[in-house]
Amino acid sequence: MNKVRTSEKSSRTMSLLSQLEKINLGSVLGEADNARYVTSKILHLVQSQEKTRKEMTSKGSTGIEVILSTLENTKDPQTMLNILNILIEVISVGGGRKANILVAKGGTQILLQLLLTASKDSPPNEELMVLLHTLLAKIGPKDKKIGMKARINGALNISLNLVKQNLQNHRLILPCLQVLRVYSTSSVNAVSLGKNGVVELMFKIIGPFSKKNTSLMKVALDTLAALLKSKTNARRAVDRGYVQVLLTIYVDWHRHDSRHRYMLIRKGVLQCIKSVTNIKLGRKAFIDANGMKILYNTSQECLAVRTLDPLVNTSSLIMRKCFPKNRLPLPTIKSAFHFQLPVIPASGPVAQLYNLPPDVDDVVDESDDNDDAETESEIETENDDKDQHFKNDDIETDINKLKPRQELGRPLEELKMYERFFPELSEKFQECDLVSKEPKPFIPDANLSGPIVVPTAGEEYSAETKQSTKGVALKESNPVLTEEYNRRPAFLELPKKDSVKDSSLHQQNDQRNLSPSCQCLNQEIVKGLDRMSLQTSAKNDQYYSTACVITKESKTSLTTLACSNPCEHVSPCGSSLFEGSSVHLGKLCCTGVDSEEEDSRSSSSGEQVMLEVSDVSPVHDCDLYIEMVKTTKSIPEYSEVAYPDYFGHIPPPFKEPILERLYGVQRTKISQDIERLIHQNDIIDRVVYDLDNLSCLVPEEADVLKFNSKFESGNLRKVIQIRKNEYDLILNSDINSNHYHQWFYFEVSGMKTGIGYRFNIINCEKSNSQFNYGMQPLMYSVQEALNSRPCWTRVGTDICYYKNHFSRSSIAAGGQKGKSYYTITFTVTFQHKDDVCYFAYHYPYTYSTLKMHLQKLESMHNPQQIYFRQDVLCETLAGNSCPLVTITAMPESNYYEHICQFRNRPYVFLSARVHPGETNASWVMKGTLEYLMSNNPSAQCLRESYIFKIIPMLNPDGVINGNHRCSLSGEDLNRQWQNPNPDLHPTIYHAKGLLQYLAAIKRLPLVYCDYHGHSRKKNVFMYGCSIKETMWHTNVNAAACDLMEDPCYRVLPKILSQTAPAFCMGSCSFVVEKSKESTARVVVWREIGVQRSYTMESTLCGCDQGKYKGLQIGTRELEEMGAKFCVGLLRLKRMSSPLEYSLPSSLLDIENELMESSCKVTSPTTYVLDEDEPRFLEEVDYSAESNDDQDTELADNVGDYEATNQEDGLSDSDSARILLS
Repeated sequence: MNKVRTSEKSSRTMSLLSQLEKINLGSVLGEADNARYVTSKILHLVQSQEKTRKEMTSKGSTGIEVILSTLENTKDPQTMLNILNILIEVISVGGGRKANILVAKGGTQILLQLLLTASKDSPPNEELMVLLHTLLAKIGPKDKKIGMKARINGALNISLNLVKQNLQNHRLILPCLQVLRVYSTSSVNAVSLGKNGVVELMFKIIGPFSKKNTSLMKVALDTLAALLKSKTNARRAVDRGYVQVLLTIYVDWHRHDSRHRYMLIRKGVLQCIKSVTNIKLGRKAFIDANGMKILYNTSQECLAVRTLDPLVNTSSLIMRKCFPKNRLPLPTIKSAFHFQLPVIPASGPVAQLYNLPPDVDDVVDESDDNDDAETESEIETENDDKDQHFKNDDIETDINKLKPRQELGRPLEELKMYERFFPELSEKFQECDLVSKEPKPFIPDANLSGPIVVPTAGEEYSAETKQSTKGVALKESNPVLTEEYNRRPAFLELPKKDSVKDSSLHQQNDQRNLSPSCQCLNQEIVKGLDRMSLQTSAKNDQYYSTACVITKESKTSLTTLACSNPCEHVSPCGSSLFEGSSVHLGKLCCTGVDSEEEDSRSSSSGEQVMLEVSDVSPVHDCDLYIEMVKTTKSIPEYSEVAYPDYFGHIPPPFKEPILERLYGVQRTKISQDIERLIHQNDIIDRVVYDLDNLSCLVPEEADVLKFNSKFESGNLRKVIQIRKNEYDLILNSDINSNHYHQWFYFEVSGMKTGIGYRFNIINCEKSNSQFNYGMQPLMYSVQEALNSRPCWTRVGTDICYYKNHFSRSSIAAGGQKGKSYYTITFTVTFQHKDDVCYFAYHYPYTYSTLKMHLQKLESMHNPQQIYFRQDVLCETLAGNSCPLVTITAMPESNYYEHICQFRNRPYVFLSARVHPGETNASWVMKGTLEYLMSNNPSAQCLRESYIFKIIPMLNPDGVINGNHRCSLSGEDLNRQWQNPNPDLHPTIYHAKGLLQYLAAIKRLPLVYCDYHGHSRKKNVFMYGCSIKETMWHTNVNAAACDLMEDPCYRVLPKILSQTAPAFCMGSCSFVVEKSKESTARVVVWREIGVQRSYTMESTLCGCDQGKYKGLQIGTRELEEMGAKFCVGLLRLKRMSSPLEYSLPSSLLDIENELMESSCKVTSPTTYVLDEDEPRFLEEVDYSAESNDDQDTELADNVGDYEATNQEDGLSDSDSARILLS
């Protein structure tokens, strides 16, 4: 026996414990009397002195062990009672920590054995039973194995029998019920207790409203809720009609508890209903008992009292769960567009899709709601300490698989086909007019619209240093620009009905005059656009809503147009179709505002906006964009052009903060959804747009919105009007797929001002979204663009993302049954009547925009200074070209030394947009390209340091056709890098081929980076590859593996964290996961041998650190990130130059960062939308599965109900205090 430490000999407590230990050893005569006396003295000290309680459980003290040893050995009842009271006093004040000490010392086993012994007495000692159960209820939640211990010990039914035999003895059965509740956390115990009649017993204790015995009622409800989590017990309750009983009890307490003193009891009843409705039979019984209407009405009555929110939230959870699963109103969940693959994969989701019988209903199946088997399969889980240690099975633990192994993968002879993409390695520049070290002045060509401006998001707008677009003094700034600005814009002439036959001829004669040149929207051109004619004639207004007629005037440089208000018949296509390869813009709007008012409003708003000339993108050309669209091949054969893509986008001059989430917004939206079931007669349920039904008529009513998505990158499949100003929207699946619904881009028109329109996108699949954390969708107003504000802006209120009642078939969920879709909901109030507005998931960047961008860059660069080459890497499945760009500096001269320096520059390989829905990757790439092509001295230095090989869009087909994640093959291209198929994944096959060729000729890129977007995290960050850090996360001692690794992979992210405001080092990860072994980042690292192989992820939402903390991200910040990435490469070059051998220790302090890192890498949990990288949990969790506030279930001190305290209920202030604590 351990000796009691008595360092403080004067301590009375220590002295008494020492005496008690001697009694246990049997060295003291009359031990029973002595033990009784000593324990009573200790009890007195414990009750009266906090110091004594601390001494008992202080570190190094054996006081608890002595007490437990005495309890285990004594036969004296009074001594037992004294000791039990001592233990209750000790742990009542210390809370969980002291209860843990008791559990660790074996207290649970001793108490259960004592309970078993005491139960054999006839009758059992009531006081002893009360104290034993009170103590067990307090320490039980801290002992994860108490259920198993009680079952093995045979103590399980003792408490149940005590309750059965003493129903009127509330003092005894209260702690017994608390212990039963603890036992019931084990499903095996719950089933065992259920077979012995515990469910029926609980319904004898609970009942209608009564002010008596409220504490007993609360504990009984908590116990019942825990028991009903067992499917066996839940079925037993349903079979006996207890669902109706629970609803009746709840309504009774709701009606009588007018002062809300018994909120905890009402919550307890709801918890019981919540448990029983976990099974299908329970949900059916709930619906049959009119439970939806009962809980809806009671929760609406509770909304006025904030302290009753837990009741409203729990009611909402129950109603959501019991809401009957609905079929998604589609004929098939496969894409509305079909593309026949040249080769069908042998296995995988695409193969399954093609092998489905034609008569199979893939939208929903019978198994969707069958989430509980009728056969009992309760599993013992208490032996698994799942929460004790975090474990991720997805992290690669095989060090042999982690070690990079450079493999060409293809014969060298075959790789020689890529030699033609590297002419810079053999070019002699004999016929080139090369510049010397002092570059010649850059003379722009006639088509140049201005110098390339490096994106600098940090620049402040200054009216003193820059001119706004209003009143731009073009003639003084640049004569070339003046000519461009004063060019007469030729507006699109729409053919009349009787001249349609001649339209193709007209187009051939004037193809370049299809659209207005909005290259630089100065104020005069904007005013001209404001007056754009919307002429109609009696002869053709039934076919065309608008017609823009060219009216050339000899004395003006602008087209003067008149406005006619009638726009009664709106064509669903917007305006007349051209034949052949022609394209046309969507419909413009006529607001009916007088021209004088419009002019004055435009003038005043122009002063406020302050758009600088430098803000207008020099690489956007409206005419050129139309030309690019003509060569873009889409599966639906789009003939329309969306106005935002045509006009272009200028970042707004104001900050867009992350939206603060209003309290209760998700609950309110769910409540409105539940009203659809309760008040079905109020639902319009009218289809107003449908890609599957081309004969779907466009509504002619003035108060119904019109929708369209038939343009490049558009995605909207179906729209159903639910209420007057509420619409359900359904997104299209990726082509050759039956899922991936997240990206949206569509047009809305026919709106009124001053009305809040609610849009619900109802078939999203990810389990959570940044829409729950302050992200807003984007809107582009054509009217605002015509008023000199052509920009995408963040809009929407009452935004949330939550699980809905539309059922997903197991076919689309990878075999998983019972899954539901999710809803993005937002409300928008439009500024202009009859405007044409576009909504998008993120800033759109189309394939045609990229082609225009690259062509402008090529035409604007100085060939004497910049080596720029654009090749076609390959053709996609749809026949679109995949651009490959090479950028570096021209050699100083054609002398041998300069040519050698040129050829020996290290390569940097960049790629982007493998996932079409991650449009932010293209904006970052735009920033990178424009910086590399700029006249900035640092950019020139960068070009002289590296040769850049860039594939700016790896998935053109997916981008063109509005896919979210896949190519036309229906597969995620970023999962094909390990073994790409040249027929199905040509862009990946040849991109990898380029890298394999560089490896074969011993010219490995210094850096490879694939630009992505991330939908669940904030900031910009990187993922890299490290053996050491991967092993670190698997709890394997890296040092034991004799592992040496160059930490250079951390240098570039560290540099970016110091130079790029949006970049966050804390979000970076360098762990290699099994599920990512076929991504670009891992394959280029492992097979090609590039140590600095990265994925750079940009948030879709905003930043929570640094300069942009609290702001949503915009194109200005994204482009700046692309430029800052280049700056980081330049700094990386300087740091690794021979002049600077040693890197700053702060950049390579890997050990400390690993030790301090709290980053947990988790595997994707959803089949269809696995993130490229780990999930991220926000600091405040607005779960898409529940309501706004995470209502804590049962606290650790569930056994602390005292009958005397709650006998008369809670006062209003007490109730509020409990809720707010």
